[in-house]
Amino acid sequence: MKKIVLTIFAFLFAMSSAMANEGMWFLMHIERLNHRDMQAMGLQLTSEEIYSINNQSLKDAIVQFNGGCTASIVSDSGLVLTNHHCGYSAIAELSTAEQNHLKNGYWAGSMAEELKPESLYVRFFVRMDDVSKRILSLVNDNMNEKEREAIINKEIAKIEQENNEGGKYTVSVRPFYQGNEYYYFVYEDYTDVRLVGTPPENVGKYGGDTDNWEWPRHTGDFSLFRVYANENGQPAEYSTNNVPLKAKYHLPVNIDGVKENDFAMILGYPGRTNRWMPAQGVEQNVKYAYPAWVEGSKLSMDVMKKYMDESDEVRLMYASAYAGIANYWKNRAGMITALTEHKTVAKKTKTEDKFQKWAKKKANKDAYGNVIENINSYYALTNEKVKQSNYLLGMLRSSKFSILPYRLGSALKQYTGANEAERKNMLPRLQAAIADSYKDFYLPLEEEVFAKQLGLLASKSNYPLPELVAEVGQANNNDFTAYVKAIFELSMFTSQEGVEAYLQYPDEAILNSDPLLKLSTQLLDKYRESPESLVQPENDFQASFRLLVKGLRESGLSKIKYPDANSTLRLSYGKVRALPADKRNDANENNYTTFQGMIKKYKPNDPEFDLDQSMLDIYEKKDYGRYANERGQLPVNFLTDNDITGGNSGSPVINGKGELIGLAFDGNIEAMAGDVIFDADLQRTINVDIRYVLWLIDKYSNAKHIVDELTIIDN
Repeated sequence: MKKIVLTIFAFLFAMSSAMANEGMWFLMHIERLNHRDMQAMGLQLTSEEIYSINNQSLKDAIVQFNGGCTASIVSDSGLVLTNHHCGYSAIAELSTAEQNHLKNGYWAGSMAEELKPESLYVRFFVRMDDVSKRILSLVNDNMNEKEREAIINKEIAKIEQENNEGGKYTVSVRPFYQGNEYYYFVYEDYTDVRLVGTPPENVGKYGGDTDNWEWPRHTGDFSLFRVYANENGQPAEYSTNNVPLKAKYHLPVNIDGVKENDFAMILGYPGRTNRWMPAQGVEQNVKYAYPAWVEGSKLSMDVMKKYMDESDEVRLMYASAYAGIANYWKNRAGMITALTEHKTVAKKTKTEDKFQKWAKKKANKDAYGNVIENINSYYALTNEKVKQSNYLLGMLRSSKFSILPYRLGSALKQYTGANEAERKNMLPRLQAAIADSYKDFYLPLEEEVFAKQLGLLASKSNYPLPELVAEVGQANNNDFTAYVKAIFELSMFTSQEGVEAYLQYPDEAILNSDPLLKLSTQLLDKYRESPESLVQPENDFQASFRLLVKGLRESGLSKIKYPDANSTLRLSYGKVRALPADKRNDANENNYTTFQGMIKKYKPNDPEFDLDQSMLDIYEKKDYGRYANERGQLPVNFLTDNDITGGNSGSPVINGKGELIGLAFDGNIEAMAGDVIFDADLQRTINVDIRYVLWLIDKYSNAKHIVDELTIIDN
């Protein structure tokens, strides 16, 4: 009997551990929800050592990097470690054709040589708290969604004002569980952030688009920056008098390596998940939104690549934009496949059918009876609109002149209508905005990508088009080449000089007749359009979606126990975990890759798999130093089964002792549906092994002085 009980206990424990890997958790809830599970899996820290308001803790070493990635503080002098692709735009900005840090890499020999990009910041998390009762006590079910939103936003403004300490902190109140809970977050921002070092692009982006979202990977996806502050350690605008930030806490680095089933946790700022999305929302994405996104992205990439391949200067201009478009192109394509293969719509529909039965019970009918009907009706009404919106979004993300005239035009209209004194006051800001708007673009590329995107929109959309797009498309069989060429020649918005000349002689009639401004305005108006016919359905949808999430939690029909990601600090935990054996990977176990495997992928002069001679020479010498594993291999990347998404790029991977073992940078394509569902069997996070990072800095780049800053644990 005792043996049977122990067997059952072991089974339940194994099931609990398997399920525990799913979830992106609030740090303030770790003690109550997660700590025991994490200890059972190998955590040796207390919850207070992870998240503390009054004492130093792990959270003090985690920063949001430039609003879209995560980074960690790895030295007491404010050294910041993040992904190469997170620092990509800053590195590109600091590069020229003569000093191409993106292509060749860069390592500051001293702090005096660290480079300041124009705009870069890191955000430290100070504290958070629950304000759900305070906010939700002010609203009731008799309010429509606009009334509800107005009252909530007014209270949010009060809470943010109460906690910003006179502007010292940035405070953000965010909704969770589709508006069923609210929490506020207090942050401190530092804007003087400088580039310390980056490997060359053929290391930091090794494998390019071919290997993106794939395993096995061999990518050195990291870069280093430093946070500077004033002499009192406070945030300050860039100044040569600023000093490196004395970090409140920094992560020690462990170079003992990882093995299968080692505990791993990731702290970071995951951008967005849709785990609570209704079935028909997933259906809309798979059949309407994502295919349009994929098609539009591929078109832009093809045009960009043609011009980038012809000129290093153009390549630098568009490197960051191209990388961003390519990343999401592959992501959305993979999402379509994964969600279809997982039969996600059918599974969610099954849960919603159970919810419907629960909702029809007498006690629940008044509150929940129409929820599913309202949700499904709204999606049916908006399928074609969403499809068009994604074609438009693809255009707006890739075509500078689809959006620039609208943005500048609004400011120019204000300037035109102002009196002389007002114009004098507005002029410096307007001139600065104009100068910033016309940095780094290549007009032939812009002209072609705009024309082709307009043709795609006109030929594929089944929703009413912007008037000019419909007229020109009908008259020219959806070929916009000649039209775009003509309006680019006629418009003042295709050059900085043209817009600056307008400032000298502002004329409302000239502005209103500009053909590029007319088109840009119609495109943006269409993208933001909210037809009267959708006002009530949208109101009912928003209310019903909130009630669906509330009801799923109340009824216990949903297994999800955490809120969707929304760029707030979260913790996920799991283990180092291999995928099934893969003949493409030469490593002893398919949970890591090696330097040897990277060399096997080498293709001379291939933009994705080329390597410089010094890298090949080091391989021949096997000069791996203390960074080799017990088999004499240099590990490059490794796998864990943590739950992450976009925004976790650059997140530190931390062992049970709170030591840095790697850097998260990607996921595997088999689990591409991860933003909507978590697949416990296939979900993996791809990480740069910290030993490879240190080897690249120390041995490959001869920047040992940077390694010497770190606190290294080597047992």
